[in-house]
Amino acid sequence: MAPRVLISDSLSPTAVQIFRDHGVEVDYQPDLGKDKDRLAEIIGDYDGLAIRSATKVTGKLLEKATRLKVVGRAGIGVDNVDIPAATARGVIVMNTPFGNSITTAEHAIALMFATARDIPAADASTQGGKWEKNRFMGVEITGKVLGIVGCGNIGSIVADRGIGLRMRVIAYDPFLTPERAIEIGAEKVDLDELLRRADFITLHTPLTEKTRNILSAEAIAKTKKGVRIINCARGGLLDEVALRAALDAGHVAGAGIDVFAEEPATANPLFGHPNVVCTPHLGASTTEAQENVALQVAEQMSDYLTKGAVQNALNMPSITAEEAPKLTPFVKLAELLGSFAGQLTETGLVGVRLEYEGEVALMNTRALTAAALSGLMKPQMDSVNMVSAPAVAKDRGIAVEEVRRDDQKTYDSLLRLTVTTERQSRAVAGTVFSDGKPRIVEIKGIQMEAEFQPSMLYVTNKDKPGFIGNLGTLLGNNDINIATFAVGRTGRGEDAIALIGIDGRASDDVIAAVRRLPNVLQAKPLSF
Repeated sequence: MAPRVLISDSLSPTAVQIFRDHGVEVDYQPDLGKDKDRLAEIIGDYDGLAIRSATKVTGKLLEKATRLKVVGRAGIGVDNVDIPAATARGVIVMNTPFGNSITTAEHAIALMFATARDIPAADASTQGGKWEKNRFMGVEITGKVLGIVGCGNIGSIVADRGIGLRMRVIAYDPFLTPERAIEIGAEKVDLDELLRRADFITLHTPLTEKTRNILSAEAIAKTKKGVRIINCARGGLLDEVALRAALDAGHVAGAGIDVFAEEPATANPLFGHPNVVCTPHLGASTTEAQENVALQVAEQMSDYLTKGAVQNALNMPSITAEEAPKLTPFVKLAELLGSFAGQLTETGLVGVRLEYEGEVALMNTRALTAAALSGLMKPQMDSVNMVSAPAVAKDRGIAVEEVRRDDQKTYDSLLRLTVTTERQSRAVAGTVFSDGKPRIVEIKGIQMEAEFQPSMLYVTNKDKPGFIGNLGTLLGNNDINIATFAVGRTGRGEDAIALIGIDGRASDDVIAAVRRLPNVLQAKPLSF
């Protein structure tokens, strides 16, 4: 059955066609996002939900979205999506962080010009029949210091434009490397130095608990007199009351504000000040940007729903369309190894260690680790999946460790999963052969080779003559057919393991009978 996507906000018709070209059924209802009750009624029929800012993806809505696999936000901001709730339900949340980068950067530059030359006020005055040429005395931008707070994708574009305007660019960003700063032509500084030196300050950082009110009253007081402040990033990055006070005092010469702490902003402390230019969150509002983000979200969601590719996800490791075919069998291997260990784990998990050897070490191991955790926890938590598993593990204090070694030994690729519980550690390793089928090749250090089967028996015993014959006879007497049989041991007469694929599932009575066989230490049914 073809995947179904609901578009609940206004998107380009081209995006609708992209979904259809990928074989995805599309239901285009651009006004539905405003009707939360109706949206909740029908959301359970869809695998994907494509939105802009009008649709609110809340925890309550997600409870109704029993089929939902992915939410795609056409744009960068996901304030309207409850990402923790989506993660807990295994729903991928994607955005399009680069589709409106140029547009937002250009709007910041436009507001910088507008505040430097009082353009809105001069326009209103002139069109009002006045000729107040001497009233609007602006400042040049050339030679001024442009301070950029947050120098990621958009901030680096602003830096490039600022340099083109012959400005001196300084940047504060904890993640900006000195090499990257040189590459974009900016001088990396700390925040206090930026506040002290900048003639124009423009904000381009996400809103987090660390960046909320990054331009607080205290920070604004550190700026040079006559500074102009631009915010096209997120409301909440600056203290609007403190900024108004600094404007009233003449310390801040002007401000260009596109985003507000509360939106829609029908009232705000900054409104009405003659040196403030306000726009209604227009950073991404160009024809080109709207088209770009719509097309990108349609491509990303289609690739995920039809190929398993994950791009620009906020709660899942990315998997490109190119690597998905090669990665898929190893994702399956990781999940099966996790499931194997999870079905044998009866006490609380303490730690998980994933070792990747050979070619698999060069792959997207974050996705593989997520798959292994999903398989490991699913026997106890049926609703967990690749999206939610890492968060669930973190919430439960389970330590997760990855080790990668690109040197290969026996196999081209080997994945070893070690699970530590309150009582013991257990390791299982596997690989993918040229036929694309996952195999177990090691259990608790014992070498063996076994295909995964839908129903299996895991038996540990002391290596004594007659065990295999006794086990085969018991299963045969109970009309259980053996599909595969793999054995291994640490040494003659020592610990041994049998992993048997069977047709159908063994009853509790049969398992109990296996446990009563001579020299059997443990017997457990497994299902995959």
